Amino acid sequence: MGNHEGMNQLSLMTGFERGTKRTVKQVFLEEMLAVVPWDALVALVTPHAPAGLTGRPPYPVLMLLRIHFLQQWFSLSDEAVEDALHDVQVYRAFAGIDLGATRIPDATTVLRFRHLLEAHGLATGFLATINAVLEAKGLLLRRGTAVDATIVAAPSSTKNRTGTRDPEMHQTRKGNQWFFGMKAHIGTDVASGLVHTVVGTPANTHDLTVAGDLLHGGETDIHADAGYQGAVNRGIAPEATWHIAMRPGKRRLLEAGSAVALAERVKAQVRARVEHPFRVVKRQFGYVKVRYRGLAKNTAQLTTLFALSNLWMVRHTVRVG
Repeated sequence: MGNHEGMNQLSLMTGFERGTKRTVKQVFLEEMLAVVPWDALVALVTPHAPAGLTGRPPYPVLMLLRIHFLQQWFSLSDEAVEDALHDVQVYRAFAGIDLGATRIPDATTVLRFRHLLEAHGLATGFLATINAVLEAKGLLLRRGTAVDATIVAAPSSTKNRTGTRDPEMHQTRKGNQWFFGMKAHIGTDVASGLVHTVVGTPANTHDLTVAGDLLHGGETDIHADAGYQGAVNRGIAPEATWHIAMRPGKRRLLEAGSAVALAERVKAQVRARVEHPFRVVKRQFGYVKVRYRGLAKNTAQLTTLFALSNLWMVRHTVRVG
């Protein structure tokens, strides 16, 4: 049992079990409360947290961490999550805030905590810590990796404090459509569909440029779409076998039922697993565009989102919290 198990149970009893109807939001938070390895993540953050030797005592790291995760799951800004903690009892219960509490973390406190996480690169630590737990449970096998990328839109308007577009975001063309923003690249365990590596780049970065950075080095097989053709010629992971999709134009010319067509279908089925984390982040967590200025901040958020998506995908399989 973890040190925070009592707090987990208290939150459930004082918030989630009061009503006669369990809402979708309540069920989701109950599941995540049970599956997140809170003790390990708190231990990761605590050495960097303020000691609180003067003034008011600091808020518990566990409380701030849960609020930070609420922001990711429900796409809440710092100000919005402060309001939600005052208005929505299920959020207060999840965060471990007593029903009658008058001292609740404000937007500035939430902002400072996020800056602390960013300053120490703790989003990467979240992903590594969560994956270590999942690997110990036999859910992350690390023999094969599927790589892929998706474009995340950024505001193209200059109607902001500086009057300029984010200089770290760039424009790119996909098909007949132009996009402005960044690109999220991920390396995913083929067997489980769980993300093990996240890299953020400007949107105009070619997928091949960071392909090697998405690998953990122990792969025997690597699966990728047609955008990664040329990986072998560039000498990326030569010890592994690359399974790269044929370009769409050539694939459409294949004879239906032929051996090559069947092989391409198998490749597509394997690669489909890497798309699941993208769907979780975009549809389940509501992440559709960048929230901050700068690649580092947005990559940190994406890394946290993919770490949490791993837990969401295994929530019915195993309890790790």
